[in-house]
Amino acid sequence: MAHKDPYDGGENTPSWKSDFPFQAKKATHVGRREFAKFLALFSGALALTNGAIVIKSLTFPTKPLEGEHFICNESDVAVGSMLQFDIQGSKVIPYILIHLKANEWRAFEQKCTHLTCAVRFREDLQKIECPCHHGFFSPDTGEVLQGPPPRPLPQLEVVIKDGKVFVKENEQKNKV
Repeated sequence: MAHKDPYDGGENTPSWKSDFPFQAKKATHVGRREFAKFLALFSGALALTNGAIVIKSLTFPTKPLEGEHFICNESDVAVGSMLQFDIQGSKVIPYILIHLKANEWRAFEQKCTHLTCAVRFREDLQKIECPCHHGFFSPDTGEVLQGPPPRPLPQLEVVIKDGKVFVKENEQKNKV
């Protein structure tokens, strides 16, 4: 049995009903033309947004790290452990400093090259782990050992001066 509108035009019909005559069935119906128009507008908006991101990255490229940046004292990070730090520049970039062995230090960007999850050094595995998708990197070189990351971790050069740990742009990377 079809559902009947209690306000069917008889004497119980409120005054607003005659001012706004519409049928509920037609008000909720979306035709193919309206759906196609919505898809076209949405796709166009996505394309414009992606274009704006590309133009921004080409117009305002990120600057390389300039000079040496003090991170900590050598005694602040035990052998086999990690220290998280940020470097202020045109934007804040998170890094990790790893004290692998005596006089052996590495510094990597803390964002995984897959989907920018935060990576961490796992001393028990002797690997840098991305916990989001179970990716692993070498703590010596930053190269991908396992998982979905497509590229190695960006690396900084570590410089030790008078018991103080500094980082700077990796000169070997710039020679390649």
